Amino acid sequence: MPFTNTHIEGLLLFEPRVFEDARGCFFEAYNQSVFKEAGVDARFIQDNQSHSTYGVIRGLHYQLKPHAQYKLVRVLEGRILDVVVDVRKDAPTYGVVFSVELSAENRKQLLVPHGFAHGFSVLSATATVLYKCDALYHKESEGGIIYNDAGLAIDWQVPKEKQIVSEKDLLLPSFKDAVNNF
Repeated sequence: MPFTNTHIEGLLLFEPRVFEDARGCFFEAYNQSVFKEAGVDARFIQDNQSHSTYGVIRGLHYQLKPHAQYKLVRVLEGRILDVVVDVRKDAPTYGVVFSVELSAENRKQLLVPHGFAHGFSVLSATATVLYKCDALYHKESEGGIIYNDAGLAIDWQVPKEKQIVSEKDLLLPSFKDAVNNF
C-alpha cells in the first residue's frame, strides 16, 4: 500500500509507485480509486501552486468549517519541510505538530485532512509546491496560527535570520488565540 500512517489519526503520507528506466520516470501522482481504496474519499476540485525561494515560510493556514479544505501536498521542484498542527479540539493529538520533508526527489506527498493548520518552509534554493484541495478557497473562512508560536516550538530548519515570512502571516494569532471551529 502506498500510504503510511503518521502518529496523528487521519494524517497520511503517500508514496506513489515509481517506474524508472533510462528515459526517466513515470508515476501516478493521484488516482482516485487508489485513494478511495485506502479510505480517502476526498473529491479534489482545486489545485494551488506556489514557487518560493530558500527561507520562505508559508503558514500556518486553514479554512474554517464549512469551507475547510482537505489537501494533498507535493513538491514539483526543490525541497520543503511540510508542517501541520492538529487543531481538532476533541482529538487526542490536539496541538500536536507533525513535519516531514517533501521533495521532487523523494516524491512523497502529505494528505492533510480537515482540522489541520498547514505550512511549509523552503529548504532548497527554490521550490515549487502543488496541492490539491477538496473545497474552493473562501476568504472569509481563513484561519491561521503564527509560524513561531512558542508553545508549538516548530523547528522550520531555516536559520532565524534567513526566514522570510509575509506581512499577513506575521499578523496571525498564537495557537491558543486562534479562531477555530473544529
